[in-house]
Amino acid sequence: MNARTLISLASLMLAPISSQALTLSDDLSLELELTSVSDYRSRGISQTLGDPALQAGATLMHSSGLYLGAWTSNVDFGFDFKTRQELDYYAGWYWQASDAISLDVGYMKYTYPKEGQFNLSEVYAVLDLYGVQLGALYSNDTPNVFGQDQDTLYTYLGYSFALPGEVGLALRAGRNDVKDPAYWSASGDDRQAYYEWEVKLTREFVGVTWGLSYIDTDLSKSECLSWYGYDDLCSATVVASASKTF
Repeated sequence: MNARTLISLASLMLAPISSQALTLSDDLSLELELTSVSDYRSRGISQTLGDPALQAGATLMHSSGLYLGAWTSNVDFGFDFKTRQELDYYAGWYWQASDAISLDVGYMKYTYPKEGQFNLSEVYAVLDLYGVQLGALYSNDTPNVFGQDQDTLYTYLGYSFALPGEVGLALRAGRNDVKDPAYWSASGDDRQAYYEWEVKLTREFVGVTWGLSYIDTDLSKSECLSWYGYDDLCSATVVASASKTF
């Protein structure tokens, strides 16, 4: 079976209830988001073979902090895989103790039409303390290269703050850990985890949030090839993005 069977997961970062959200009632609001990216990267790995992606999401939010929604993007895993879409469903609870302290917990289901062997589920928790984000996302049904489900844990540390000129800066460093040996080097050594990181600048202009990210991992070309089937999906890259929230 091809080593691409374990794919990277989509990292959907849920934001606090936005003032731009559409008000449906005293307790309900709906937030819609459209995004264009020059490369869909998830946990440092390209999901589109380095090509651009169009993404859309909708989140229904209750004043209690409960929410549910869906998110989608085009994908391309190469080879003979038929799916060209990722479709995710999620539900959770967002609790805000103050403007500087919040907690987001929830469940997400990742689905891939026409290639159901990639489907998996995940629970997540994100704690935000004065701009510092501590996140953990756990799955016990991630398919591995042998077609068997296994445990996967992704953890990350992030920090966001404002720069002069209304520019936002977001930093993130993450670790993706799988239960079984997954990444083989040219020398024959293997490991179960890798590190990835991102530096992202954002600025709002004409109602659109424009972004520029530098993304990289510590996977070598041979390690990337052994698990994802291509040696250029894990290398350093610059990703441009544009998003609009309604």
